[in-house]
Amino acid sequence: MNGWENFFIAEVGASAALTGLIFVGVSINLAKIIAYPGLPGRASEALVVLLAVLITSSLLLVPSQSLTLVGIEVLAVGLVAWGATIALQQHSWRQFEAQYRRPFIMQVALNQIATVPLIISGIVILTKGASGLYWLVFGFIFCFLAALLDAWVLLVEINR
Repeated sequence: MNGWENFFIAEVGASAALTGLIFVGVSINLAKIIAYPGLPGRASEALVVLLAVLITSSLLLVPSQSLTLVGIEVLAVGLVAWGATIALQQHSWRQFEAQYRRPFIMQVALNQIATVPLIISGIVILTKGASGLYWLVFGFIFCFLAALLDAWVLLVEINR
């Protein structure tokens, strides 16, 4: 795992900053967010994917861990994040009117593309070693994209 420390430090900082942005967006527009079906879930999804990056990166900064432990940690965080987003999306799906379901499918896909690589990373780390960490790069990028899109909706689009 040598050479990954700076990457995980950067990911901790970026995910913490973006988590703060989500909290600001929610606090500024709380009444509007609660008034629209699906938006509370969208805010929660953004927090889930950002917390997945924050927790994974924090855990992987702990020194002297075995690759088995790293794989278990990454897999566990990935499964929890994936399960949480699925549960939130199922709840939101029932609240949306038919006309809003098509754009919602894109949001579902983006969150799946964000969380599934974390699960794959954990499995690859457990079976093949440190090369599985490269799946985290892909997953983290999509976690940030999903969260930024949600932040945009919660801060800007909601006011249109």
